[in-house]
Amino acid sequence: MIRKAQIQDVKVIHSLLKIYGDKGELISRPLTKLFDHLRDFSVFIDDKTEKILGCCALQFCWEDLAEIRSLAVYPDHTGKGVGTSLTASIIEEAQTYQIKELFTLTYRPGFFKRFGFNKIEREALPLKVWGDCLACVKFPDCDETAMIKKL
Repeated sequence: MIRKAQIQDVKVIHSLLKIYGDKGELISRPLTKLFDHLRDFSVFIDDKTEKILGCCALQFCWEDLAEIRSLAVYPDHTGKGVGTSLTASIIEEAQTYQIKELFTLTYRPGFFKRFGFNKIEREALPLKVWGDCLACVKFPDCDETAMIKKL
């Protein structure tokens, strides 16, 4: 089951993002940022255990542009459709807000290609997007792939 994240989910989301952040596969977020952006997050809940298995966020950048970010699934649950379900849910949510373009910065372009995302140059993204990049430990040597999907 997928639902919007709740305040008690923040520490679990933080620990999940940290797993991939420590591997350099995702930009982890400090707790303060997760509390600030809690309403952006959705979580995948195991129906039997009621535990969070994955998370993903939809962050609005402009009236017609949003980012899918912080997609993470606990390693022992990858390959079971959790990430696919979360991604499909975020795309659907973006469509309900009449977003015209959805982008992502990713280390897994093949995954997003399956959803119709196409590679673009990072420089093609609006300047507003770069606010988070300036605070990133990898700036200015970002090695993520920028991808975009027209909705």
